[in-house]
Amino acid sequence: MIEKAYIVPHPPLIVPEIGKGEEKTIQDTIDNYKKYAKEIVELNPDTIIITTPHSVMYRDYFHISPGDTAYGNFQNFYAPQVGAKVNYDEELRDEIIKNANSHGIPAGTLGEMDPNLDHATLIPLYFIQQENPDFLKDKKIIRIGLSGLPLEEHFKLGKDISKAIDNLDEDVVFIASGDLSHVLKADGPYGYKKEGPEFDKMFAETVKNGDLEEFKNYDENFCNKASECGLRSFVILAGALDDYDYSTSLDSYEGPFGVGYGCAEINIEGKDNE
Repeated sequence: MIEKAYIVPHPPLIVPEIGKGEEKTIQDTIDNYKKYAKEIVELNPDTIIITTPHSVMYRDYFHISPGDTAYGNFQNFYAPQVGAKVNYDEELRDEIIKNANSHGIPAGTLGEMDPNLDHATLIPLYFIQQENPDFLKDKKIIRIGLSGLPLEEHFKLGKDISKAIDNLDEDVVFIASGDLSHVLKADGPYGYKKEGPEFDKMFAETVKNGDLEEFKNYDENFCNKASECGLRSFVILAGALDDYDYSTSLDSYEGPFGVGYGCAEINIEGKDNE
């Protein structure tokens, strides 16, 4: 079953070797990442599932990373010495693909152009390794990319992920990696649009309300104007938790650089018998 779930951002500068002190501007985000990493190590799951906006993305297909192992580092951010190696959960990955395809959801391992782990995957793994450098050696990962398909299809994929976990009786932690709006400030790298702060407020209210299914009902035209990053990642998570009773906590929100960073944890209370 899914033991716990998290929503986390992925600003590269949060890594000290990249931020070089600037990361202290988002200390609340750092503190929550450290808290989550400690919890994950203590939970000791079989597998960590990470949904990421920065893996391979196709218009009409969900790409799930193939192979048995992968490596990535922050060389694109001038810190090649910081990285992670992971082992993929091939059995659970195959079960997810089988379930999704049986329900008409196009998902699979085809079309990988770059096997290296992306920064939206690496940043959660970075903090886990900081908590326990050896933790990932005997753990498995599944990395799932997003698609251009409607939000409802992302939700359905999440349900198929949950079913696959149940079928194999694995203990899983689910990490939905995604930043919020990129247009929060006029002096930010992407400028300002009024939809930016509005989107981030909607996100905060959805998490506080404790009904993550609301994510799939967001207006996609509005979200595009808000230049959001992680919504589809959050919708997959919502689908995966659709059969669970859970409570949510918005632990922090920051946006000093013009991009919204939200940290949230989802505490699993059990299966929803209804």
